[in-house]
Amino acid sequence: MKMPQQKVPRPRVDADVETTVFTVLFAISVSHLLNDTMQSLIPATYPLIKHSLALNFAQIGLITFVFQITASLLQPAVGFLTDRKPQPFSLAAGMTFTLCGLLLLSQAHSYPLVLLSVALVGMGSAVFHPESSRVAYMAAGRRRGLAQSVFQVGGNTGASLGPLLAALIISPHGQREIIWFTLVALLGIVILANVGVWYRRRIAEHGLSRKAARREGQPLPRRVVTLSVAILLVLIFSKYFYLASLTSYYTFYLISKFGVSVASSQIYLFVFLFAVAAGTIIGGPIGDRFGRKIVIWASILGSAPFALILPHVGLAATAVLSVCVGLVLASAFSAILVYAQELLPGRVGVISGLFFGFAFGMGGIGSALLGILADHTSIRFVYEVCSFLPLIGILTVLLPNIEGDSRRGSRRAA
Repeated sequence: MKMPQQKVPRPRVDADVETTVFTVLFAISVSHLLNDTMQSLIPATYPLIKHSLALNFAQIGLITFVFQITASLLQPAVGFLTDRKPQPFSLAAGMTFTLCGLLLLSQAHSYPLVLLSVALVGMGSAVFHPESSRVAYMAAGRRRGLAQSVFQVGGNTGASLGPLLAALIISPHGQREIIWFTLVALLGIVILANVGVWYRRRIAEHGLSRKAARREGQPLPRRVVTLSVAILLVLIFSKYFYLASLTSYYTFYLISKFGVSVASSQIYLFVFLFAVAAGTIIGGPIGDRFGRKIVIWASILGSAPFALILPHVGLAATAVLSVCVGLVLASAFSAILVYAQELLPGRVGVISGLFFGFAFGMGGIGSALLGILADHTSIRFVYEVCSFLPLIGILTVLLPNIEGDSRRGSRRAA
């Protein structure tokens, strides 16, 4: 009785599903690069906007808040809806929102128009991140950590390119030059439309298999799952609240403390963000082989010594320490996201939307609150306070071990 059952076509389909589709991963990573390059133009142009519109730090923080909150509130909803009814071409539609936001930002000469433009970019991000993370999950096979790292490294590389391109193109010529980046959005729409074709075909051939995915999961009690998700969100808070101080105010910190030029400060920001991109690609494969909990632990808590020292050193050491923080801290997100997806299998869209949305939200709230704190104290004081945030990583010890079987599967696949 057992032999005939093992000869049905089902194992071949499962093998296809478990194969890592690198062409799709590369396409979605490039799209993430383009998407986050455009998004990172927003903080990179803060010095220009602050000067031209005579804004204070609180108003600068509110710009980031509007962008991040728009994205964070919509992402879980997008993930929930697409878990129930997949929308393969929603990725290209989301990129269209980003295109419209950039077009408006290039012409925005009032504070309300700036807020509206970044809200449109946030809407594009809200659609892009949960759905593209789902595509990475679908194309991952058993190498889920690697797939999320490949996907994330595209975004972090794009985030690092934004300040560099702003220094080369926007700073010398003005805010209107942002309009050239709408061509980047058009390229993203073309790539994502082709990804949508693969996405639709994949669903037609294999479906999303929510019930099958849940059967693969660890049968953990609801209380343990709830506590674990709460801990992961707290770790996201510590990571992105601290990163908000670096991405939104690093240029101002360098200008204030060391007297560097605006263009030079953007180069330093590029170096930091490039280190974040490099760190991202490390976390996923290490998590596949040795366990995601180990990566989460080492990443967030391991960045604490560098963060604590950073506010008390000179310019050269600040640049070196920021690179160390970026390399170590960046490896956490892919591990956290895949850990959560395996904690709640079959809910890839909801988990991706929740964690990307929460990350965006913490970045936005952090930027707004740190801007107010900077206005009432100093930008240097902000960095001293934020340096303690990575110590929250000690909470990782409370997470359950859920990865034994999946990690062994990853080794066999490798």
